[in-house]
This record gives sequence, C-alpha cells and structure tokens, in this order.
Amino acid sequence: MPVSPAMAEDLATEVRRLYDDAQGALLERLAAALEADIDSPLWAQLKAASVGDLRQAVETVSDALQRDSDGAVRAALVTAYNRGRQAAVAELGALDIGRELLARRILPGAPAVDRLAASMAEDTRPLYTRITRAVVDVYRRITGRASGNVLLGGLTRRQASQRALDQFADHGVTGFVDSTGRNWDMASYVEMAVRSVTARAAIEGHIDALGEIGVGLVIVSDAPLECPLCAPWEGETLSLAGPDGPHTIRTQHTIQPSGLFAPTATVAVHVAGSLTEARAAGLFHPNCRHSLTAYLPGVTTRPPHHPTPGTTYEDTQRQREIERHIRRWKRRQAAAMDGQTRRKAGAKVREWQAAQRAHVAVHDALRRKPAREQIGTAR
Repeated sequence: MPVSPAMAEDLATEVRRLYDDAQGALLERLAAALEADIDSPLWAQLKAASVGDLRQAVETVSDALQRDSDGAVRAALVTAYNRGRQAAVAELGALDIGRELLARRILPGAPAVDRLAASMAEDTRPLYTRITRAVVDVYRRITGRASGNVLLGGLTRRQASQRALDQFADHGVTGFVDSTGRNWDMASYVEMAVRSVTARAAIEGHIDALGEIGVGLVIVSDAPLECPLCAPWEGETLSLAGPDGPHTIRTQHTIQPSGLFAPTATVAVHVAGSLTEARAAGLFHPNCRHSLTAYLPGVTTRPPHHPTPGTTYEDTQRQREIERHIRRWKRRQAAAMDGQTRRKAGAKVREWQAAQRAHVAVHDALRRKPAREQIGTAR
C-alpha cells in the first residue's frame, strides 16, 4: 500500500476546522462588541472602556484553541505515523519480510512522533499571542476612526465599522509567513503546517518500518496533475540513506533464489537520488498527490503514466482560488453587523459556489472538496 501526504489529509482538515471555528467565533465577538450601543453618542467612550472585556473574550477563545489544537495535532501525528507503518505491512505482506514486519509491535510513542509534535508546538506558539493582539488592534482602529455619527466620505459609524470588519474578515488573522515569504491567514497557515507535519509522520512511519527490515529503496508514483516541483521525481527510485544525485547500483534480486547451489542473482537499479534530497527539492509538499512504495529489486516496475486530457495543474489551482473566495465571503457573513449585509455576503457565497460547480463540471479529473469550502462558523 503506497504512503503519501494524502494519507494524512483528513487529519489536517480536522485541525483546520478548530481554527476556522475559532476565527468565526472571534469575528462574531468582534462584530457584537462593535454593534453594542452603536447609536449612542457615548459609543466611542463605551468602546474604549470595554476593550478589556473583548481582550478577555478573545483570550478565552485562544486558550481553548491552543489546548484543543495541541491534543488534536498529537493524535493526528500518532495516527499518521501508524498509517505509514501499516502501509509498509500491507505492501510487503506477501513476502517473508512483510510477515516479519507484521509481527513487530507498533509503538505509538515513536521518537519521530515526539520530534514532530515538539516542532509543531514550537512553530505555532507565537500564533496565540498574535490572535489577541490582532483582534484588539482591529477593534481599537475601528473605534478610533468611527468616533462620530457621520464620517468623512458620508459613511455612518455602522457603515465604517462594517467596512473595516469586512476587510478583517477577508484576510483573517494574518502575519504568518512561510519559508517562501508568502503571507498566510491563521487557519490556512495552520492547515498548511499540519498537512506538512502529518505527511512527514506518515512517510517517516513508512520508511522507519522499511529500514527495520533492510529495505533501502523506494519508488515515487506517477500522479495525475503533478506540479513542477514534483514532476522531476515521478516514477523515480530513491534511496532512504543517500547518497544524493543520480547513480546506478547493483543489488541482490528480492525473490530469486540464491545460495550454495545457485549463483547470487543481482540486478542493476538506477537511483535518481535520496529521499531527503527529493523532499528538500519540493516532493511531498502540502497537497502533494504523489506516494511512495518500497522498491524491491527485480520485482518492482516503473508506475504507469496517468494522462489527464482536458485538465492541467493550473486548473487545480483555479479550484483552490475559488475555494478561497467561498471562504472569504463566509467570513464576511460571520462579521456582518446586520441582516442586509449578511444576505449580501450569502449571495456572494452562492455565486462562488456556482462557479465551483461549473469549473468542476468541465474538468473530469477534478472533484469538489466541500470541507475546503467551510470555515466552520456557527452561522
């Protein structure tokens, strides 16, 4: 059974839902705090006095999110690691080495899981402080600008507050920058990070299991709609313990008998490089469609090519773009301060959902993923 990032995709989705729920709750609390007493001539003073209440409400959400997230990530890593090990058992089960692996006890507290969990916790620790600061900063900025009944440009206090809330809803809690310099909102950043770390856990569970029984080579699948980062590694054989770079080795045939009365059977294997090298170059990035299986010399063959006529990698990216628009307008629904604004945002949600249906309908290789269109708000 192949191992791939997709094997742990559902685990990342569950963790993202926690952050989407939290972001929706934060938007609702911010909108409610601004809407309270909005027609009062003392609105600005009342808002300044209540900033402490808002901060406490935000910190309550943030603390609960951190507790739930730490537990969910740890559970996801254990599950992903064990899925990777079980994949090795499944693909080698028909061979003696597979039966040997099946007999070994799977330990959920593997060092790889501990290491990945600690790394994830360290990467996301600054996030929770930023949540409170971002929400309170937006609150103060809105109340500072909307201090009168009628503002510059003819906007009322409610209109000005709603406009600022819409901007915040569009972008969410931002400021999380990845290694390429891309700026992410909170939920997307966490999903990306969890996808990455659970994919690593699944792959490490797989290669740890293979390493225990002396399997040192793996082969990359040929996935449909591959991205430019992964294309060079499709169908290639990789070593689990180096060296880097393409080279050819001669190794023993996996099942052909050898011994006292039979010459040792060997086969030549072209190795494209190491797994570490391929991953550093981008293979198994978040949302990667490729998988790994054990390469058994003399038995494993190159995977078949999967053509996707009428659909390109760019079409998949357009689908991701539409999903972002749907989530954006759902966040605006959560930030709406009145029924009319909420209905307008709902109409835009339906408009982009229709665009998604149309896009998927004309590309047979695409499948709609409703979970990626959700933000998990209570509304």
